[in-house]
Amino acid sequence: MDTEKLLAILRLQKCKGIGDILAKKLIVNVGDIRQIFTEKQSNLLKINGIGSHVLNTLLDPLNITLAEKEYKYITENNISYSYFLDENYPKNLQQCLDSSILLFKDGNLDFSNQKTISIVGTRNISSYGRTFCNQLVKDLAIYNPIIVSGFAYGVDICAHKAAIDNNLQTIAVLAHGFNQIYPKVHKKYIHKVNENGGFLTEFWHDEAPLRENFLKRNRIVAGISKATIVIESAAKGGSLVTADIADSYHRDVFAVPGRTTDIYSKGCNNLIKYNKAHILNSAEDIVKMLNWDLTEKPKQIQQQLFIDLNSNEQKIFDLLHQKGAQLLDVISFECHIPIYQLSGLLLQMELKGITKPLPGKMFELV
Repeated sequence: MDTEKLLAILRLQKCKGIGDILAKKLIVNVGDIRQIFTEKQSNLLKINGIGSHVLNTLLDPLNITLAEKEYKYITENNISYSYFLDENYPKNLQQCLDSSILLFKDGNLDFSNQKTISIVGTRNISSYGRTFCNQLVKDLAIYNPIIVSGFAYGVDICAHKAAIDNNLQTIAVLAHGFNQIYPKVHKKYIHKVNENGGFLTEFWHDEAPLRENFLKRNRIVAGISKATIVIESAAKGGSLVTADIADSYHRDVFAVPGRTTDIYSKGCNNLIKYNKAHILNSAEDIVKMLNWDLTEKPKQIQQQLFIDLNSNEQKIFDLLHQKGAQLLDVISFECHIPIYQLSGLLLQMELKGITKPLPGKMFELV
């Protein structure tokens, strides 16, 4: 990625009042992130969500200075990163409308494995929860999944350590920048995590582990995975927020049942009670629900030949064939087709049996 583009991404990411959804809307409407800051203000104000206050924030010259400072840190420390439209961005997360426009990476991360699960839960893990977590990861190891968690006390670090013990890739999603670690006592695990996977964050290098950052971090933990597993949780807690986000992304949620008298089983029991999670008794439940089967032969994908695709339909087909399911806004951006026109094209392709809609304004090939 060239310097100008990365600086533009950083500048947009730093703008207060512009979240990831609005940032993507700007990129889609303008067409090139570098042109956002030179676009006529009258054109920007036509975009839904852009008012005079947001526009002032967008054009604040202080963000240029801050972006240059972060760019210097990135280049001097060889920090890897992924833009949400790049091939190296986590595919599962790319499907989430509110995913971060830019992620920072450290370690040996490989997002090509689609058997990715998040394991979350209380910081006050019990011996029951620890035993279950260790056995679960051990039993799943034959399927070679990626284990994702938040590097916090309790269930999080237990899941990371279990993945390392079973030689599985593990991803620690941080709620702060790379120039610190939280909790500090977990510094001793950094090397092992980097050897077996690595760290991921959307926060700039000097960002502190603030409470609101942990809540933002939870959507990445949920979005990067095919399923979220809650080992133990009180009636309220961050892991329940992660489970709720995963459900909103139409991902599977599993909860480990516990005794009704156990404080840190109430959250899991309630998830199961109110049909917000599948009951998880063993690794077999995950294997069956996610259709993992070692004896299953790789499916041979036969490309159909279409003789009646116009040029725009062919663009859409080629994009979905190459990258898989994509958001409506992303298809519009990648294919340079206005959304009002794209909606009609996708409908026609659906009627032809070529594409099908998914929840969350996603589309994929049949």
